[in-house]
Amino acid sequence: MGVTDKMWDALTTVIKMNDKIERLAGTVKSQQDRIEQLTERVIRLETALEIALATRGTRRLEHKA
Repeated sequence: MGVTDKMWDALTTVIKMNDKIERLAGTVKSQQDRIEQLTERVIRLETALEIALATRGTRRLEHKA
């Protein structure tokens, strides 16, 4: 195998690696977006729970008075 063949193989390998890295970056971006959406949903659920618990506590106080 000559020097030219080795250089061609190295260049081909780098191009393939670059393609894989770009696909991986896209996958990471979509996963990050999904994580952020799930985080937002959890925050909304926590808020709803806190409101429900606070409302329940207020109702108890009203009934006792």
